Amino acid sequence: MSSSHRTKWLVEHRSGTVADLHASSAVLVSPNDVPVSPLARTARCLQPIDSALVLGSSQPEAVADASACARAGVGLVRRRSGGGAVLVQPGAQLWVDLVVPAGDPLFDEDVARAAWWVGEAWALALRHAGLAGAEAWKGQLLRRPWGSIACFALLGAGEVTVPDVTATDVTASVPGRQWPKVVGVSQRRTRLGALFQCSCLLRWEPAELAALLALSPPEREQASRELRDVALAAPAGDGEQLFEELLAVLP
Repeated sequence: MSSSHRTKWLVEHRSGTVADLHASSAVLVSPNDVPVSPLARTARCLQPIDSALVLGSSQPEAVADASACARAGVGLVRRRSGGGAVLVQPGAQLWVDLVVPAGDPLFDEDVARAAWWVGEAWALALRHAGLAGAEAWKGQLLRRPWGSIACFALLGAGEVTVPDVTATDVTASVPGRQWPKVVGVSQRRTRLGALFQCSCLLRWEPAELAALLALSPPEREQASRELRDVALAAPAGDGEQLFEELLAVLP
């Protein structure tokens, strides 16, 4: 692990297994595990060394096909923040945890509004990186097909979308409804503060995700097809430059 201070943010880089990285993230705001004292604004870039299907805090394990995961050499991990399943692989996403302590000006009691600044920072960083039109979603939760299973099929407050230039349906004019998501955000909140777990796609292959879910062959084919357009990978190479862009625009 390496760390440095930039203005009011503690910046860290960590690498490890997906399970270990999630465990280290959870304790940042957990009063029941190893407490961090004093809790400070923290931006962590997390680099996994293995692959895992990560389930949201309330998702049943039956969502995953454990046998398929084992055959593919993919671990099965549960995070403590909400949302749907995410396939975490080395180089497939820029994984950043943002932590703010309770009482910080960036901490908001309103769960939805609390993530707006997170999405605004990501959207600005992505626009600087060349992804025109990136913007934070500030509307109600949108449940798109497969949203009960896959994280990137949902669209929640603070998550980042980009215009779908291929959309021809009339609903494409409704902001966010037909726009693919590029950054997913999930939260864990305790009396100590808030943890925002952010995943910015650098590669999007929905068939790889569908192959690990407890679906019939026809359902997997349908999921692979219908998930293709709900997300988009950022044009950011290995993600290092994008992380620097994000640090530069954090409040």
